Amino acid sequence: MNLFAEKRREVMLHIESYMLDMMETYLKPIDTNWQPSDFLPDSTSETFYQDIKFLRENAKDLSYDLVAVLIGDTITEEALPTYESWLCMVDGITRNEQGGWMKWVRHWTAEENRHGDLLNRYLYLSGRVDMRQMEISTQYLIADGFDIGTGHDPYRNFIYTSFQELATNISHRRVASLAKKDGDTLLSKMCGVIASDEARHAKAYKDFMSKIFEVDPNEAMIAFEDMMRKKIVMPAHFLREMGMKIGQTFGHFTDAAQRLGVYTAIDYVEIMQQLIEEWKLDSMRDLNEAGEKARDYIMALPNRLIRVAERMSNPTMEYKFSWIHS
Repeated sequence: MNLFAEKRREVMLHIESYMLDMMETYLKPIDTNWQPSDFLPDSTSETFYQDIKFLRENAKDLSYDLVAVLIGDTITEEALPTYESWLCMVDGITRNEQGGWMKWVRHWTAEENRHGDLLNRYLYLSGRVDMRQMEISTQYLIADGFDIGTGHDPYRNFIYTSFQELATNISHRRVASLAKKDGDTLLSKMCGVIASDEARHAKAYKDFMSKIFEVDPNEAMIAFEDMMRKKIVMPAHFLREMGMKIGQTFGHFTDAAQRLGVYTAIDYVEIMQQLIEEWKLDSMRDLNEAGEKARDYIMALPNRLIRVAERMSNPTMEYKFSWIHS
């Protein structure tokens, strides 16, 4: 093992110990945590059919773009097997089932798994969705693989997850607000609790990355710079529908999100600024020349990107998704 890899392994062992100590801070007890059935019609109840009718009535006024974004969010959540296997391939971790990293990945996956279950069942009952077409897209997204530019490097993976959990928090929170505006208080409540989970998970990954900056600031800074140069891609950027090539549907999905203001280019910049502040990059000391150069690039980037984001026009081309029932 070279010195670079050995250093990464030492840092990850340090982080894994911290993870075990902090697990209960960032993850809720399973027995008392919310479950999808808490929000959806109870099939054992005598009012089951009336409850479904009420759900469908409230869902029928959701805008086309909002339904499209909700389906894209659901497919993203349901590609969880890909994300779990990716996190288990990170370099420098111990494969001990009771170690901090493996235990975190399992428990994080278990909490996240509820999101896709809840949204999928809601969409099935709503009557707005061609479920077979949606299921085909979900299977494609898992089968097509996953390339987010992090490789197997733990530092780049923590930076990615910190950014991504913040982005999903924003997206679910905004969908909750729009659903409430369209009169669907159930969907609003559901997306609200999912957003709350994402906020806790973001806090965890940001915290883990803070510990890495404390013990290996130069390599952490260089990893952050590298991820910002590559740009953070969304986990569903390979999204496609039946008969389409990898990634063809993703652009239409993001256009709908941008039109609604669910997730925008300005949000991307604001997340970056939040991470810069959270990790206190401006006041970091004892950086070498490469670390300083990386920090200079990172610190200048938000102002540059915000000017670009403010000049971007809202996408107007509407697209008909195979997922949405005509």
